[in-house]
Amino acid sequence: MTDQFEPTIIGFTCNWCSYRASDLAGTARMKYAPNVRLIRLMCSGRLDPTFVLRALSDGADGVMITGCHPGECHYIEQNYKALRRYLLLKRVLVGLGIEPERVKLVWASAAEGAKFAAETTAFVEEVRKLGPLNLNAECKMQIDESENSSIINLHSSFEKEVSA
Repeated sequence: MTDQFEPTIIGFTCNWCSYRASDLAGTARMKYAPNVRLIRLMCSGRLDPTFVLRALSDGADGVMITGCHPGECHYIEQNYKALRRYLLLKRVLVGLGIEPERVKLVWASAAEGAKFAAETTAFVEEVRKLGPLNLNAECKMQIDESENSSIINLHSSFEKEVSA
């Protein structure tokens, strides 16, 4: 018997498109890897990069971010914001010594259940080839520090907006 590594993937999905694509894939009984644990957000633009870092720090081997196709966002241009954050996040991962291939961005409309299923299965295979993510204590500490500074910056900018 061979023990094949089964990665744990966290999937952040847009409520309006990609979450519904995953639902379509399920109701149509399309086969795809069961390794993805989905977290529904109202919009992919709402995804804070620290959510991704926290998922990796807490044991996920990969993170899949999914949203509406560019130009079709229910919140106008928020998926462009998600794309910018994704590109910056990949650079941060390299700086932390984490393979940037562990994070993937997928655009899928509500009617693209087959695409969602195929992308999910492909990503699980990619992460399986990378092997388990074994973060060292220093890397986890850096993630915790970046998360705390992000929360502090968010709180102080919120206070500025409220007082203005």
